[in-house]
Amino acid sequence: MEAAALRIFTLSFLLSFLSGNSLAPAQVGKFPPSCNRIECPSYELVNSGNGYEIRRYNTTVWISTEPIKDASLVKATRTSFSQLFDYIQGNNDYHQKIEMTAPVIVQVSPSDGPLCESSFTVSFYVPKQNQPDPAPAKNLHVQRWDTRYVAVKQFGGYVSDDTVGEEAAELETSLKGTVWGKAIDKSREKGGVGSTSAYTVAQYNSPFEFLGRVNEIWLPFQMDK
Repeated sequence: MEAAALRIFTLSFLLSFLSGNSLAPAQVGKFPPSCNRIECPSYELVNSGNGYEIRRYNTTVWISTEPIKDASLVKATRTSFSQLFDYIQGNNDYHQKIEMTAPVIVQVSPSDGPLCESSFTVSFYVPKQNQPDPAPAKNLHVQRWDTRYVAVKQFGGYVSDDTVGEEAAELETSLKGTVWGKAIDKSREKGGVGSTSAYTVAQYNSPFEFLGRVNEIWLPFQMDK
């Protein structure tokens, strides 16, 4: 029964990526309900502003797909997450079953035009017990993140192709003129943290959780010592 429940919960992420429901108003500091049930990466809240938070994440490990080209974040995530689902079910070099975690993140490198394909890399947060030696797998790679800062904007509802870019743009706008916005720009210009993608989308909930949904836009960056 436990294995069946895990499979249903995990597959539910796939259904959420098919959804195109409108997004709820912005939130700040809402605790994702899924993190009461499954492991999520820990962080320190450094600052909160008008519609955003600044967090500091310690070293984290992610298992990631190769970049996929698509015009739709929703479709690309659905396609890529099937690889991650197989991975945690034991389709890896260690034949190891791995506990489900949250969030599932998508690093987004947008196209230059509205009809061009963007690049999406989908990643699964590796549980702490597996981080010292994450199982390798075909067509997947490990991302080891050093301690980094992340500017975060939360929003509710289901992630939608029509509005996720707007959410990212609103976060960028809210950070303009702040020390955090300047640090993000500097980190990108130097080819540091956050320079390889425009933004990251983090999804926490099962699609069966209709209320209290939490999604996030992340802008990772590094600060000068």
